[in-house]
Amino acid sequence: MKHKESYFTKLEKILLFSSILLISVTFFAFRSSDYLTLAASLIGTLSLIFNAKGNPFGQILMIIFSILYGIISFTFEYYGEMITYLYMTAPMALIALISWLKNPYKGNKREVKVDRLKKREPLFLFLLSLAVTFIFYFILAYFNTANIIPSTVSVTTSFIAAYLTFRRSPYFALAYASNDIILIILWILATIEDISYISVVVCFIVFLVNDLYGFISWLYMEKRQRS
Repeated sequence: MKHKESYFTKLEKILLFSSILLISVTFFAFRSSDYLTLAASLIGTLSLIFNAKGNPFGQILMIIFSILYGIISFTFEYYGEMITYLYMTAPMALIALISWLKNPYKGNKREVKVDRLKKREPLFLFLLSLAVTFIFYFILAYFNTANIIPSTVSVTTSFIAAYLTFRRSPYFALAYASNDIILIILWILATIEDISYISVVVCFIVFLVNDLYGFISWLYMEKRQRS
């Protein structure tokens, strides 16, 4: 029990509980009845704190979050978000889960071994991301996706983040932070039409803070593993 209690640092505990509190207070303050949004937000928060530790369990939670968030996006006709999370982020999280499980740090299944991209891999990722962006733009246009430009950019940042997660690069968290900023803009636009979506905006603000912490945590983890 002592080992379990000390798994998270004091800062991580504060970050986790304050995130849960802020999401919950916002949800009930605006008298939202969409408990699916609340569930997705809380699961997503838990996912990020485990990902920050390099724990594969975070990827399991990410798969669940992706499915729930895809459903939520469908309700506001954010088909780009729905397609991205159901058909890209969720499958990529599954692939990342397998990668993380196969690469534990010194046999510790609760911490993945940090890796670095190969010399020409950033160029490959850049070209691949351009192709994904180009294809998805026309897919989203076909479905008359609301706010198509930020939705398309969200696809790009989500793909880069998913790829870097699979490759066990610390920069996956930074890519997700970039995606959080796009999503905050998207859901602010949705909130203008329906105030109940304010809880989703708060959710991604919380995600942004957690992802930035995750990036710092992974840099420290990489330095510790290589020392």
